[in-house]
Amino acid sequence: MNKVRAGAAEAVADICNGASLAVGGFGLSGVPEVLIRALYEQGTHALQVVSNNCGVDGRGLGILLAAGRIARVTGSYVGENKEFARQYLGGELEVELTPQGTLAERLRAGGAGIPAFYTPAGVGTQVARGGLPWRYAPDGTVAVASAPKETRDFGDRTYVLEHGITTDFALVRAWRGDHHGNLVFRRAAANFNPLAAMAGRITVAEVEELVEPGALRPDDIHLPGIYVQRVVALTSDQAGDKPVERLTLSATSTRGTVRP
Repeated sequence: MNKVRAGAAEAVADICNGASLAVGGFGLSGVPEVLIRALYEQGTHALQVVSNNCGVDGRGLGILLAAGRIARVTGSYVGENKEFARQYLGGELEVELTPQGTLAERLRAGGAGIPAFYTPAGVGTQVARGGLPWRYAPDGTVAVASAPKETRDFGDRTYVLEHGITTDFALVRAWRGDHHGNLVFRRAAANFNPLAAMAGRITVAEVEELVEPGALRPDDIHLPGIYVQRVVALTSDQAGDKPVERLTLSATSTRGTVRP
């Protein structure tokens, strides 16, 4: 039952070239930075990543992307990552863009053993009709496009069939976790982390605070340990490394000072 590993390098050592990964986080919140860095340092490449976005330049999945280690991304948001956009538009990277809510449900469905489900999101668009560019050719034409999806009417509304997602591995970050893999996520870090963890056949969690079994109240656990196979305890420096993607300051106060 003790799922704790000695370090991140040991925890990701068997992630091989070409593996599929579900990765938690949104922007820079709740991103498993330490596990991603360990994967980068071991040199794994041709990865097929499922994540809301692909990090930013120099952080998160952006590190693997800049090194040419990612072959395919299933996500919903390009965001501030200029290298992501460059590789996609330049034909170096295959990208399956998916509505954000649909992506979340595809991960949850895969983890729950549900092969497919119907959703109204994307009906009447290329999401359902097909033709979304997955990969561009060097001359800017579409080399690989999405296929049409099955649709069906329920009542007076049309829905499109989406498939659940399962991956070889999942990398997630939690606020607290115990030796059995039970996890608690804090605030915005509870974004895609629980869903990514469900979708991975082998899930590796980096935790900011590792506690003994029984220290977490059952009602406080967001993800039960049945979904987690490996746990890595972060150092205080690693746990405190939380960059801000966009620092926004409030307007000048009446005293002439600026409050963060």
